[in-house]
Amino acid sequence: MNQLQILPEHACALDLLSLGGLVMRMDPGIVPFAFADRYEVHVSGGEYNVAANLARCFRKRTAIASAMVDYPLGEKVEAEVRAMGVQGIYKRFAHDGVRGPNIALVWSDRGQGVRPPVVFYNRANEAAALLAPGDFDWKRIFGQGVRWFHSGGIFSALSATTPELVIEAMREAHAHGAIVSFDLNYRAKLWAAAATGKKPSEVLGRIVEHVDVLLGNEEDLQMGLDLPGPDIASTSKLDPASFLKTIEEVHARYPGIRVVATTLRDVKSTNRHLWSAVLWKDGEHWVAPTCELDVHDRVGGGDGFAAGLIYGMLEGLEPETSLRLGWAHGALLTTFPGDTTMATLEQVKAFASGGSARIQR
Repeated sequence: MNQLQILPEHACALDLLSLGGLVMRMDPGIVPFAFADRYEVHVSGGEYNVAANLARCFRKRTAIASAMVDYPLGEKVEAEVRAMGVQGIYKRFAHDGVRGPNIALVWSDRGQGVRPPVVFYNRANEAAALLAPGDFDWKRIFGQGVRWFHSGGIFSALSATTPELVIEAMREAHAHGAIVSFDLNYRAKLWAAAATGKKPSEVLGRIVEHVDVLLGNEEDLQMGLDLPGPDIASTSKLDPASFLKTIEEVHARYPGIRVVATTLRDVKSTNRHLWSAVLWKDGEHWVAPTCELDVHDRVGGGDGFAAGLIYGMLEGLEPETSLRLGWAHGALLTTFPGDTTMATLEQVKAFASGGSARIQR
């Protein structure tokens, strides 16, 4: 099987560059928001999480291109990005002291048992939504060597200009030999409020034309790309057959896509999930094992999967090995508080190869 042509590590300044918004996740734990009086703050962002995971766990050189606001919350976010080992490439905005622009707040509790997690947003006057083509010197950035470029549907849903910035970056990434990945991350609430003037499938379809590696579950593919498919609610959450059938539609419409991957998750309760994953590459597919997760915090599990998968591909590993690394890292990430990893590479490799939760002495 032909490998994706990934630039050599020694010839590049970065292993991965992500483009996306940085947010602060306000987490009251298992307490419902109406009763909460304290919150943990997690610096997050779907696109950023992938870069942070690759830097912290997988020891890769990563960067995030994003908006940064020069006020105390921006200082907090910028410091956390540095602490994760991620280089910040920022378009900077001054705060007016009253209305913004702002670092977005994402409110997300963890739920418990039969009570599901709850997510809502305060993305009013978000700095990342103001980003537009021309804000970053892509020729200079990619000219220094970038092996992999990543963005996603959350950032693309923020405004009419963010999708155009994603496409601008993807074109320059390909011109300099980088692999391009995109996580559809379809969020109905964001698209309902988006000011793009177009259907989500029109916006995302234009982006996906430039993508080599597409990440997204069956619902992401159907809702984000307006693809036909079986009734999601009536199919087994762990059966890859319907997902693989949908991939046939994806590849027919977007023949440039080489890889499609997703997690498979059957939620028994907020804290008990069955977890697997599937990878399609050039007409062949692989399915990860199914394991039972005792979930502490489910947010970021998909980004954890993406990071492990990308790591395997950057390392030139076999598709099944890359899939299992993504599956293992995503599973481990659900055992930590927050949106980004606290796992070690050794833990990921051990679990991917069949390790257990027996005590390590």
